[in-house]
Parts: sequence; C-alpha cells; structure tokens
Amino acid sequence: MATDKTTILIVEDEPAIVELVTFSLREAGWNCCAVPTVGEAWDFIQHRTPQLILLDWMLPDQTGLRLLARIRADRQFNEIPVIMLTAKSMEEDKLAGLNSGADDYITKPFSPRELLARAKALLRRKSPEHAQATMRAGNVMLDPVSCTVMLDQQKIDIGHAEYKLLKFLLAHPERVFSRSQLLDKVWGDHVVIEERTVDVHVLRLRKALKEAEHLIRTVRSVGYMLSEK
Repeated sequence: MATDKTTILIVEDEPAIVELVTFSLREAGWNCCAVPTVGEAWDFIQHRTPQLILLDWMLPDQTGLRLLARIRADRQFNEIPVIMLTAKSMEEDKLAGLNSGADDYITKPFSPRELLARAKALLRRKSPEHAQATMRAGNVMLDPVSCTVMLDQQKIDIGHAEYKLLKFLLAHPERVFSRSQLLDKVWGDHVVIEERTVDVHVLRLRKALKEAEHLIRTVRSVGYMLSEK
C-alpha cells in the first residue's frame, strides 16, 4: 500500500529557514514542500492541497496576509490550518495575523522543537485524520506512522483509497458524511471521482475489515459513518 504522508507547505523565501523547518518537521515523518512566493504557493495549493501551511509574512511578490486572506475566502481551502512563521514580533502584528485567520503565530528566531510540537497540536485539533496517534474502533486499530491496519492484532491487507477512507472515519466517529463530503474530505475537490465510486470503496473497506465490517454503517439517503453502537 502506498504511504499516506501528511504534506506541509512552507511558504518562505529564506533558504536557511526552509532547510531548518524541513529538517524539524521531517522528524514527524511529514512530507515538506517549499515555495518562495505567494503566487507559487497558490498554484501549489490548487494542485495539491496540503494538510498544514507554514507562512512567512514578508514575501517577494505579496504579503503572506494576502495569501492567508485568499485561502480563508475560498470554500475549497478555507479550513487548511495555517501557522504564521515570521520575524514580525510586535503585538499588533500578531493580532493582525490571528485576526486575518492564522491558527497560530510563531516569531523568528524560533525553537524547532516548539514548532514541531505546535504543528502537531494544531493538526490534532483541526485535522485529526492527519494526526500521528494510533486510532481504534472495536477490534480495529490503525497506525498512521506505519500506515498499517490491524484486526484482532493481525495486520490486514487494505487498498490505499480504503485506508484513507477508514482513517478519516476513525478520526470522526459517530458523524455521518454524505458521498460528496467524503469525496471532498478524503480525496479532495481537485480529484475527478464520481460519487458512486465512494460506494465501491466502502464495499472494499467492509470486505477488508471482515467481521468488523459492521463498524462502517450506511445511513439511508444520507451517507456513511463509523459507529461502534
């Protein structure tokens, strides 16, 4: 099965900072990509939605706040967690960043360990499906670090699409999602997949889960949910 790494987009034009941040975050097993301008960042986001953005304020073409405003105004991308990582340390600058929609604000110079800890905390809070903690439901366990699924402590074979679907549902137990919501949240709006394809992946997931297939419930005329009840 293909790996399911969390992608972090670093929007920063200082190579030394990019190198330091990349080194720090790869400790968590994340995939780090870096661009130096707002224009390149927007192009990246449209083609590959990251799970977290680390955003500098002062960039060559536009300010980071302009990109942040654009992200928050776009329905497809407005929930992406964003951490401002900038040399602007005045209180009014921090307030401006947070009021513009940043989820956190870290000033340079920064502690790499603190950056990693705050990035992990933000992902746990905003995007639990991208957290690194082991997930469980009944006799099913999913390990995001090794990208494996265990049933009764035995590893099972599962396709990449079914793994992503299970991981998302485990992160949001007892919540019903429509097919269109699952397409958006699991595969992303930029992927061309018909809604009925979700049904096929659900069937494959249930088959992979064997006797635990009951965890994936169909809610008639609405969609699917994961429930232990």
